[in-house]
Amino acid sequence: MPRLASLAPHPAPALPRPYITALFHLAQGISISRSPSPTPQFRALSLGAGVQSSTLLALSAEGILPKIDYAIFADTGWEPESVYRHLDRLEEEIATPAGIPILRVSSGNIRDDALNPDHRFASMPLHILNRDGRPGMTRRQCTGEYKVKPIKKTIRKLLYPYPTRVPKGVFVEQWIGISTDEFHRAKDADVQYMRNLHPLIEMDWSRSDCVRYLTSLGLADTPKSSCLGCPFHGNAQWRHIRDASPAEWEDVVEFDAAIRQGNARANATGNKLLGEAFLHRSRVPLDQAPIDHVTAAERAALGDEAASALEDGVVNGCSPWSCRGEADPVQDDFGLTA
Repeated sequence: MPRLASLAPHPAPALPRPYITALFHLAQGISISRSPSPTPQFRALSLGAGVQSSTLLALSAEGILPKIDYAIFADTGWEPESVYRHLDRLEEEIATPAGIPILRVSSGNIRDDALNPDHRFASMPLHILNRDGRPGMTRRQCTGEYKVKPIKKTIRKLLYPYPTRVPKGVFVEQWIGISTDEFHRAKDADVQYMRNLHPLIEMDWSRSDCVRYLTSLGLADTPKSSCLGCPFHGNAQWRHIRDASPAEWEDVVEFDAAIRQGNARANATGNKLLGEAFLHRSRVPLDQAPIDHVTAAERAALGDEAASALEDGVVNGCSPWSCRGEADPVQDDFGLTA
């Protein structure tokens, strides 16, 4: 397939030989780390609209990788406007010309659900300040509820709608955008009718390789994929929202204040938060948080590596199949969820 002229003002960077070998294997349907597998019913890309998944969509659209049948975007209802704009561009300039449908699916609006006393809320990993001054985090359920669940539901419906059982041996190949930087997050699917494939790892591509490739397509401004008010944002991302998008900044500041005593459903059912919840790691109101720099006290307490994480946040944003935040935050006795 010829390169999309509107997106490629410059030739794509030359690929080193290991990349070419990996691309050849993938194009032939051969897994580098496994034996050839049976033919899937269809191929679906878990599209977060961040750097890695955008790279996979473009590689497939260009014919460098096998053509996917669907790209599925799970919308939390509270993505940054930059993500929605980028998704529109991917659809109009890359996916549609290549005959790849982008399916936008959703389990609801994560922001609205958190503030609705009548709605069950799958908790975000909020930063907690307990009454005795101890810090903590609420457990993370949002990725499973608002990203994984609607994607799995859609794939199951496309394959064999409920209540029809999926015959043994029938499966869907799902592509997930995890690069070599995060190979440890690559996991097998938890249902037999889905088999996860991680082409970027097979190709030995890092996030930098993906950025280089997207830049060659005129997509150097591909945003991080994460909710607008994700508690895993670093200072740099909070500053960007504040300085580049005043309306979105006002939105997250308002939400931060609204969840101080926990989500509305928990409070309505008597499961009140035993402390206070915050979006920022400093555990102070967002509009007062020290987002312009990492303080000397923070650096001394955390060390240079952790202080850099405080500044930069989660580099790659949020993946539908592997939340890239801190590992397994626990709820303890903070009682945020109902």
